[in-house]
Amino acid sequence: MHREAPMARTQRIHGWRRVAGAMWHAPDDPQIYGTLDVDARPAEAFIARARAEGRRVTPTHLVGRALAHALDQVPELNVRIRRGRARPRRSVDVFFITAVGGGHDLSGVRVDDADRKTVFEIAEELDARSAAMKRGDDADFRRTKHMIDRLPAWLLRPTLRTTAFVTQELGLEIPRLSLHRDPFGSAMVSSVGMFGLSRGFAPLAWMYDVPVLLVVGEIADQPVAVDGQLAVQRTLPISATIDHRYVDGWHVSRALTAFRAYLADPEEAEH
Repeated sequence: MHREAPMARTQRIHGWRRVAGAMWHAPDDPQIYGTLDVDARPAEAFIARARAEGRRVTPTHLVGRALAHALDQVPELNVRIRRGRARPRRSVDVFFITAVGGGHDLSGVRVDDADRKTVFEIAEELDARSAAMKRGDDADFRRTKHMIDRLPAWLLRPTLRTTAFVTQELGLEIPRLSLHRDPFGSAMVSSVGMFGLSRGFAPLAWMYDVPVLLVVGEIADQPVAVDGQLAVQRTLPISATIDHRYVDGWHVSRALTAFRAYLADPEEAEH
């Protein structure tokens, strides 16, 4: 005769699980984290040739250009999600997070139409804007920093939400307040390689409104398998934080193919 298994009794949660339940809510974060190790030899060869010609290019510049290329090839990612609809962006703009204030603070530069610019143009624009910020000559950065430093802590969060609503939701430009439409562009790039870190992850804040943030690590020798044999290869580690609301596996696969193709032969891609 078949007998049903007795139902398990509810049990009181004790110890750390009880503390954890009080500390956190149920997960509702759409972020996906991933890593990618790229053969750095083509990038290093390209950088060496560029520097021999007096042009300064870094792995971060190349990764930003490769990301712009991927967004151009997969326009379904270059969108803003509003009320259940994916709305195409006007252009492919890449936001580069940069260190200012002697490395004690962070800001960033949005490079517009990054898919239509060469990596040299991106590098020159980024370097010029970053240098102006470090000198205190960038008017937008100076006004924004002054406002943030002066605001009381209790007013900072509602101010950020208001500015995000004006620039992201309404798409308005208010130059006198240094508020610009879509300030973080289509995607973001940062770097931890300059700090000697091989890999790092960065969160996607609610106000960024982008599908992906890439973090560039330090190029180093890494053991890899080549044709079934163990070898040492110069490797560029890249970490990605992806907003699952924007992408699924199909988008990632197509974008990754275009991204890898650029970094596999930047010399050819720039011609």
